[in-house]
Amino acid sequence: MYSLFIKEISSFFHSLTGYIVIIVFLLINSLFMWVFEGPMNLLDGGYATLDPLFTLAPWVFLMLIPAITMRSFAEEKKAGTLDLLLTRPVSEMQIVMAKYLAAIILIILSLLPTLIYYYSIVHLGNPPGNIDKGGTWGSYIGLLFLAGAYAGIGIWCSSLTENLIISFILAVMSSLFVCYGMEQVSTLISTGGFGKFILSLSIIEHYRSMSRGVIDTRDVVYFVALITVFLVLTRARLESRKW
Repeated sequence: MYSLFIKEISSFFHSLTGYIVIIVFLLINSLFMWVFEGPMNLLDGGYATLDPLFTLAPWVFLMLIPAITMRSFAEEKKAGTLDLLLTRPVSEMQIVMAKYLAAIILIILSLLPTLIYYYSIVHLGNPPGNIDKGGTWGSYIGLLFLAGAYAGIGIWCSSLTENLIISFILAVMSSLFVCYGMEQVSTLISTGGFGKFILSLSIIEHYRSMSRGVIDTRDVVYFVALITVFLVLTRARLESRKW
């Protein structure tokens, strides 16, 4: 599993995918937060907060993470190397986890440079350090879980097809539905218990909860369960090739 994990990490950076994802993520957020005028601009806002980053990032990741994961299995199928990979002395779940963890590492690498934003805001505050540290770190943790959920969905979508474009579109649409679609569906239903249940299935609802700076066990359990479900579905898809 370790060798496969290293291979996946190497493939990201040898194909420029990793560099492009990191640069695009930082460029989009930097332009909206520091250059373009508007409600997202930190200097115009007058408050020492990274809320614009945590508002923009889920939308940016909605496009970038499917671009990372679309190659996971679709490219293996297209090249005819997936069957060869399945004959190696590793289980289907180990293959899935190696590809998933490689995607997570790339996501973490794209988030690390945003700590410069945090450092800047801390020192631009009046007085310096006047920032909600609990809310900020809670938002970072929530963003990691949200990105992990996107990656799990993307890995599963990649296992469904050998076409990279179809894999990308499926991942974007599925992530969009689970993140924001559930919330919209809940508003169409009555405000009763069923509507609240549908809302509780939305990624964005739990992400917002964590962004308040309070790490609730229910939110952590939700993300872990959601990621696990899609990874298990991916394993089941790989196992079905043996039938």
